[in-house]
Amino acid sequence: AAQLGFSVACIDEWKNDKGGPAPGGTCTNVGCIPSKALLQSSEHFEHAGHSFAEHGIGLSHLSIDVVKMVGRKDLVVKQNNDGILYLFKKNKVSFFHGRGSFMKAVDEGYEIAVAGEKPDSLRARHVIVATGSNARALPGAEFDEERILSNDGALRIGAVPKTLGVIGSGVIGLEMGSVWRRLGALVTVLEALPTFLGAVDDQIAKEAHKVFTKQGLKIHLGVKISQVKTGKKGVTVSYADAAGTEQTLECDKLIVSIGRV
Repeated sequence: AAQLGFSVACIDEWKNDKGGPAPGGTCTNVGCIPSKALLQSSEHFEHAGHSFAEHGIGLSHLSIDVVKMVGRKDLVVKQNNDGILYLFKKNKVSFFHGRGSFMKAVDEGYEIAVAGEKPDSLRARHVIVATGSNARALPGAEFDEERILSNDGALRIGAVPKTLGVIGSGVIGLEMGSVWRRLGALVTVLEALPTFLGAVDDQIAKEAHKVFTKQGLKIHLGVKISQVKTGKKGVTVSYADAAGTEQTLECDKLIVSIGRV
């Protein structure tokens, strides 16, 4: 809009760890960008542990520093945040760090309040509302981001869990499951639908299922979850499998990725 000649202001309240602005929304902060950073790191680790020997490269005492890996991910996110702020400045977009809300209609537009460290008031003829989405919680299993994780918590796991459960075999669940499986976790994916990656082309979904299974993900389709309990040792998921047989999954952490709201 700025490049086409409009006078543009952007209001956003995302914060980084230091309280500074973190523009870019879910994709930049807790979605595509950080997940791809972790996927790259975990892929390097897997290649070093399984593929290098074929090339005559020997490694002993291979280890993963999860804190450093997550730190690199955070740096990648910050670089993207800073890049957006640079583009705003370059295109003369006024950025306001805080929460915007409609106050009232005024002549040919709206008055918008900005709540934050520096409260302000703006007037605009046109307003784009692009407030994004949040992870959908499983009824009876609210996110605590310690045991039961959304995509946000899944990106901030501080050490490789021995066992990891994933509810939902969509993109987010499979990405996060893949990251931690490569790093050594035993990962079990529970999907309510009878098909794998139902929104994807059938032939691609079948190939993807082969790849993830070969990678070591245990994938169960057509399940019906009845209860999720958290305890001192982890999470217990009670469910019926596709045949209707009652099953129990016990895991250190559980990622719930059943869509966005």
